[in-house]
Amino acid sequence: MPALISRMGKRLRRFIERPGSIELTHYEGLLPAIGELEAEVEELSDTELTERAAKLRLEADFDDKQLIEVCVLGREAARRALDERAFDVQLLGTMGLLTGHVVQMETGEGKTLAGALAAAGFALQGKRVHVVTVNDYLARRDAEWMEPVYKLLGVTVGWVDPSLSRDERRSSYEAEVTYGAVSEIGFDVLRDRLVTRVEDLVQPEPEVAIVDEADSVLVDEARVPLVMAGSVDHAVADIEVANVVRRLRLGLHYETDSDGRNAWLTTAGASVVEKALGGIDLYGDSGSDRLAAVNVALHAHALLTRDVDYLVRDEKVQLINTSRGRVAELQRWPDGLQAAVEAKEQVAATDRGEILDSITVQALLARYPRVAGMTGTAVAVAEQLREFYQLEVAVIPPNTPNIREDHPDRIFASPSQKLRAIETEIREVHETGRPILVGTQDVAESEELAEKLAKVDLPCVVLNARNDAEEAAIIAEAGTHGAVTVSTQMAGRGTDIRLGGADGKDRERVAELGGLHVIGTARYPSSRLDGQLRGRSGRQGDPGSAVFFASLNDELVLSNAPDVPDGIHADEETGEITDPAAQRQINHAQRVAEGVHLEIHRNTWRYTRLIEHQRHELLKYRDKLLRTDLAAETLKEAAKKRYEEFEEKLGEAELEQICREIMLFHLDELWSDHLAFLTDVRESIHLRALARETPLDEFHRLAIPEFRKIVPGIEERSLQSFEEAELTDDGIDLAASGVRRASSTWTYLVHDNPFDSDFEQTLKQVRNLLRRKKD
Repeated sequence: MPALISRMGKRLRRFIERPGSIELTHYEGLLPAIGELEAEVEELSDTELTERAAKLRLEADFDDKQLIEVCVLGREAARRALDERAFDVQLLGTMGLLTGHVVQMETGEGKTLAGALAAAGFALQGKRVHVVTVNDYLARRDAEWMEPVYKLLGVTVGWVDPSLSRDERRSSYEAEVTYGAVSEIGFDVLRDRLVTRVEDLVQPEPEVAIVDEADSVLVDEARVPLVMAGSVDHAVADIEVANVVRRLRLGLHYETDSDGRNAWLTTAGASVVEKALGGIDLYGDSGSDRLAAVNVALHAHALLTRDVDYLVRDEKVQLINTSRGRVAELQRWPDGLQAAVEAKEQVAATDRGEILDSITVQALLARYPRVAGMTGTAVAVAEQLREFYQLEVAVIPPNTPNIREDHPDRIFASPSQKLRAIETEIREVHETGRPILVGTQDVAESEELAEKLAKVDLPCVVLNARNDAEEAAIIAEAGTHGAVTVSTQMAGRGTDIRLGGADGKDRERVAELGGLHVIGTARYPSSRLDGQLRGRSGRQGDPGSAVFFASLNDELVLSNAPDVPDGIHADEETGEITDPAAQRQINHAQRVAEGVHLEIHRNTWRYTRLIEHQRHELLKYRDKLLRTDLAAETLKEAAKKRYEEFEEKLGEAELEQICREIMLFHLDELWSDHLAFLTDVRESIHLRALARETPLDEFHRLAIPEFRKIVPGIEERSLQSFEEAELTDDGIDLAASGVRRASSTWTYLVHDNPFDSDFEQTLKQVRNLLRRKKD
């Protein structure tokens, strides 16, 4: 009876504390059996250990017996190779991953090893495993770090990063376990979709993905499309328009809405612009061709801020990833907006690309039959993981209890009063010798705070998008006695902050002082990001503390819950607010922001699901063209005389490849055209809402018939190219018949357009103009 009551109490506590998580009792029941086998496995030689692991390859699928075997062999391999004995909670994480869950393990609890043991387990089942990371540095670091463990278990491992050649990438993917950043793996998928010879393919068919920092990859970046583009020409911004817009003033010439997503000209602003551009009518026939340029220049001028949304570095505009506060090296806005920001900052315009193909991160992960993940903050996005990926969360308890002290938020009436309080907090804690990590919202704020601290003799190390290359080294020393580290967003995810610094030599001294103190300069748009920042402190039972400072005039509140209740009073001297209503308002603003993000995610996926289905169908056809003689048979049947003429001169094998290249070229071109068509449809689909029609239904109604034209179009165009092809001494001149691929290709991520559709922007401007003229 006591045992039953204990189990019931445990389940009730799990339900209250961790809603949405799966029950771990079954896995916990396997731990004693793992412990009993430990002494037996310790007696094995390295060769015998590898041979015992090899026996698992004979099993069709894993039951409890195989789970136990993987864990006991993995624990021993880690002990020998890394001098690290996996904790029971790490083995729980391994079992959670092997059974297809997203495991939540707190910072410093050993996710990297748990993930490696799970990857090895899948590999021993005969499955190819991709361990998907958030950046190239972590991919290589973790692959090299865990390689000795894999070797003892008889599993091969590799990694991919941007510096590798095609042959090196192919070799990495041939390993049983391959580590790679989500973008790099996605770009390889896109490159493979454009090859014209089977031997040029790099990736094998996907089987298992283990996603590190799963919340970041599966949720924060789920909507971000990875793009393959081909060179067209230089993007051209309207410099004259950019110079005119640069002189406009907020409130007089243009206005913006409260959430900073839209900007529009006032009557006075429209008049100034029209006069400066030669007396045109922006909303009439004479100015319609300039209106789009004015809109995009105004967005660049009014809504995008240097050192917040982007940096200018090495004479280039570089976007900042808002969920990490890091430079998004391969990320850009849609070409018109990108060119407008480059004109605003007076830097050279980048190449304009024709999109050849694209894939969202969510669609990329949907390719894998088995997906599992690990992160420190999964429960907060359990609903999204279940809705979009059919994944459940397993919350792994810490190896040692978390004793970090999380202080209540300190709330102030204004940002300036909040900043003074933050300076005081840093000074007082720094005087004790405790290390401090300050999490800021953006680059500009981090540098502003660093300057203020320097003026009062409080030196700090700044980690932001300007020096993200040194991220791991900087964050590893954030636990040093007396250190003050100011960082944007989630610095150094994947790198532990050890008390006493990277070598931990001062650990006891720092621990006695209270450990790492974390300060948040504002609440983030997601409670999950708050939790990630707090989680930098209190690693593996270390002492530590965390506190967030907030203001009722922070961007989070102004954008999501600006109507602050009356009767909230601040201290006259400090500006601090202790009224519980202020805390409720900030929490409400955060929930609104989370709801908006979720709805955007849902809406994006509603549209992209059809695109992904169409892409899947077309790729099956492309694969037949690539791997079989379908292209040759199709063209031979349609133009038998021409085919036989070429076959006599070229031979069967060469002609078959030429037919393949012709049809693949037209398939890729028509798919690119189809993507452009779908983009245009989606941007104007809101017109349908005005006609009381459902935009999504209309999108499907227009998209499906167009898609059905692609395969007949491929055959028709290919036949024309085949008939027009000229036979020269060097073979068939495909270029003469229009079969010319892009002179160069490149990959990048498209930053989600932070604004509404062009139609909505124009409609809003016209409405405002008409309202003002009426007034």
